[in-house]
Amino acid sequence: MDKYKIDDVAKESGLTKRTIRYYEEIGVLFPPERSEGGMRLYTRKHIERLSQIVNARDVLGFSLMEIQDFVAIREKLDEQKQVYWKTEAAEEKLSQLREIKVMVDQQMDMVDQKINKMIEFRKEIEHMQKRVNDGISKMTT
Repeated sequence: MDKYKIDDVAKESGLTKRTIRYYEEIGVLFPPERSEGGMRLYTRKHIERLSQIVNARDVLGFSLMEIQDFVAIREKLDEQKQVYWKTEAAEEKLSQLREIKVMVDQQMDMVDQKINKMIEFRKEIEHMQKRVNDGISKMTT
């Protein structure tokens, strides 16, 4: 498995080294291995997790607390998927899928809540935009 230094991870993720260390400190990013000299050694999984965090933050506008919840669900989901693939019995697989569904539904609910807030915010701005446009129309006709 390839190992990456924090400089490489920062470059690829678009985050600062300080932000990456902070995400580790608050538990949003799982700690990397360390070299004998104490240098952080990241994996591709760290980079993928940072990409998820950046998307949750930038695209969805999640707060750090929401990101922590989102990531916690994602970790549980990853664990459940591993159990699912190791399970042979159909009933056990179905049980695993039901547990996975609950977690996916939780993440979908989080996304839907953000989308609904954005829709409400957009309506407010559209209302202001209409009032401004009406004002301009009245003054120019």
